[in-house]
Amino acid sequence: MLKIGLTGGIGSGKSTVAGIFRVLGIPVFDADANTRSLMETDSELQTGILSLFGDKAYEDGKLNRKWIADIVFNDPFQLEKLNALVHPATIAAAESWADRQTASYVIKEAALFFEAGSSEGMDYIIGVYAPQHLRINRVMKRDGVSREEVLSRMNKQIQEEIKMRLCDFVILNDDQHLVIPQVLQLHEKFLDEAKEINHG
Repeated sequence: MLKIGLTGGIGSGKSTVAGIFRVLGIPVFDADANTRSLMETDSELQTGILSLFGDKAYEDGKLNRKWIADIVFNDPFQLEKLNALVHPATIAAAESWADRQTASYVIKEAALFFEAGSSEGMDYIIGVYAPQHLRINRVMKRDGVSREEVLSRMNKQIQEEIKMRLCDFVILNDDQHLVIPQVLQLHEKFLDEAKEINHG
């Protein structure tokens, strides 16, 4: 079974692309959603987070996201320590999930592929690209946040142009190119390749 990574900066539209693959019947592992869930259900991870941030990290068993976000987005060292706890747990959860799938190929969607070192073990990585001005407008509209807040989040991720150069394929979501035909082309390619592997 082929394992395909799907990544892109904030506001690039990678969730939209993941949704198209889902419609095509391809299982998609949403790493960001799973990470949020693990932080509230994995006791080992909870213990690590509590020892890092103290009792305010959880309220009534729920992760105090805003409080932690305010800390880590203003302190790169704390962000690094949190990622060191969270990424291995998410990577293990993704591997266990992939082992249970029966499709020709699966997709793991994650914002921080290269940053988290989780590009290992993927057969290909697809990047979703959109110019910065579009990404800023999309996120401001989606999350109701200021331009400064969006730029601050973007600065925590690898520069988009560098990230795209690290990908095997790039889908353009720039309001100039149709996204669905680009996804369908990759879908056919992955199906053909999976068939070859199975018959080989």
